[in-house]
Amino acid sequence: MFRIKRIDSYIFKRFFTLFLMTFLICIFILLMQFLWKHVAELVGKGISISVLAEFFLYAIFSLVPMALPLAVLLASLMTFGNLGENFELTAMKAAGISLFRIMRPLIIFISFVCVGAFYFSNYVLPVAQKKLWTLIFSLRQKSPEFDIPVGEFYSGINGVNIYVRGKDHSLLKDLMIYDFSGGFENATVYVADSGRVQFSEDNKYLLLSLYSGESFENLKKQRLSNSASSIPYRRETFMLKEMLMDFDTEFNRYDESSLQDQHVSKNFIQLTHSIDSVGAIADLQGKTQANEMIKLHFLGREETPNIQLPRSLKKDTSLLPPDSIFRSFNQEAMIRSSAKSLERAKSIKDLIQYNKMMIDPPVSYVLRHAIERHRKFTLSFACLIFFFIGAPLGAIIRKGGLGTPVVISVIMFIFYYIIDNTGYKMAREGLWLAYQGMWLSSSVLLPIGIFLTYKAVIDATLFNKEQYLKFISKITNFFFSIINKTKKRSVDKA
Repeated sequence: MFRIKRIDSYIFKRFFTLFLMTFLICIFILLMQFLWKHVAELVGKGISISVLAEFFLYAIFSLVPMALPLAVLLASLMTFGNLGENFELTAMKAAGISLFRIMRPLIIFISFVCVGAFYFSNYVLPVAQKKLWTLIFSLRQKSPEFDIPVGEFYSGINGVNIYVRGKDHSLLKDLMIYDFSGGFENATVYVADSGRVQFSEDNKYLLLSLYSGESFENLKKQRLSNSASSIPYRRETFMLKEMLMDFDTEFNRYDESSLQDQHVSKNFIQLTHSIDSVGAIADLQGKTQANEMIKLHFLGREETPNIQLPRSLKKDTSLLPPDSIFRSFNQEAMIRSSAKSLERAKSIKDLIQYNKMMIDPPVSYVLRHAIERHRKFTLSFACLIFFFIGAPLGAIIRKGGLGTPVVISVIMFIFYYIIDNTGYKMAREGLWLAYQGMWLSSSVLLPIGIFLTYKAVIDATLFNKEQYLKFISKITNFFFSIINKTKKRSVDKA
């Protein structure tokens, strides 16, 4: 029966504290980057605190797949780097405790983390992604907060620009309004000494009251028939003019059901069902297109008029080489045959492009769902690989703190991100199979983790300069010896 010993609890406490700290730091950094990307949807729209809190919550859940592997790498690197720097790791090994025995409680913990990461990406992440993108689409559709600046044009209302030279509480002074809602060629300009703005009770309309002003309306639609250059306009002087404009200030939520069929909103079972159903449709459509191409005699040979053929080949002209048939034509037949072949090649090319355009949507649908299905497992496996990279690497370099471990972790994670993103794009474009693209980063990093673990177990000095210099000198001496032997043989022959 497995018993928790002091060394296990000590190692686990050191790791768990650093893991929790690094995870929160990674989430914070990634959240700032995510907010910078979507700052246009949040700024200047009068979003309530509850909506902002909801946005932050769903964004944090969506960023866990990127933050979790980085936190595992950084925490394991810092934990074993601190143990090595304080000679605690050396003392444990001197007491006869192997590196795998020291890592045992963390291996068990990381195993639970990997299982939890799969269930998180399978059940929690689809819901969070669906709600997050629903919220983003809702924020994009919301009208900006109505706040007319002084001395600047305000364009928050569709088709209308407002310029104000002064404000006195709710009273706007010296206004100019350009109304392009009827088109630029039928613009209307309003000039008023002052004005007030009010909203309707349902906050869907804006009532603008103008005092002591004039309006100029371009009537290009009513161009004078006797003059092509004269354009009529209408001028109006008013003491009070009220304008009603559409300006919905309410926050209307986007319908979540429209994102229900997206790959980011489905778990493993739903993804598998979608792949099977749509994949069958894509296969059937592909077979139908192939049969149509065969019926149209794809790249078939044209009939050969009035050609003297050998008796053995009269029944089967397909045995004749095309060049021989073409050379047997006269000049007029050659031109006619070339034009007809070119026309047929163009029609076949158009047909192929049309078939590709028709089959692309279901194929792309299946590819995205297959990629998302593999992503459910790659997150868990990435956490395990990064632990077996960080822990032995920390035991080798023996540097703790936030200096060297952070630099190494960032370099390793950038390397992982570039490879993972490359594989994802190759799979998304259909150049690779889905499993090849999504497991590319794991297949590259797994040998690195195995190599580092092996070096840490045998206490190899991986970053010893003298060792690498000796290795380089041995290689150079070997090549020089080969060159000298070659020169000696050439002299002897001479």
